[in-house]
Amino acid sequence: MSTALSMIPALGNPQKSYVVAGAIVSCSYGTKMTRLHMPVSHGVFVKGKPQLSTADYQPYLNIQPFGKCLSIQNPVVASGTAANGDILKPVPCTPIVTMPWQGGKSDVLIENEPAMLNDCTNMCLYCGDLKIEDDGQDLA
Repeated sequence: MSTALSMIPALGNPQKSYVVAGAIVSCSYGTKMTRLHMPVSHGVFVKGKPQLSTADYQPYLNIQPFGKCLSIQNPVVASGTAANGDILKPVPCTPIVTMPWQGGKSDVLIENEPAMLNDCTNMCLYCGDLKIEDDGQDLA
């Protein structure tokens, strides 16, 4: 099934849009942005790209590492920082995301889950705020 609707007007936000595979996501404690992955399509497409739902939050399957982690809530960062004379010691990111994306479009379901929108957010166990930087619709 394909959906032609890619932009959704919303009160207070000029445009909300559906998120597709390849969207760019950031973490407030990561040193780089990454792209969302969709190994198997749900069968719904926007501009020929697989559309994501709020249930597409699995680390390493959907969400890739964000470079290095700067969160002192991460025990590996905390112990490295303590061993480094309390100078922050970033370590490779290992995202731990345990819940679906928040703020999906509940009246548009993809395999019984709300469609993911460009203003959806999530959080890593180490307190990193995850947000969509680009919905991926026009990216190569």
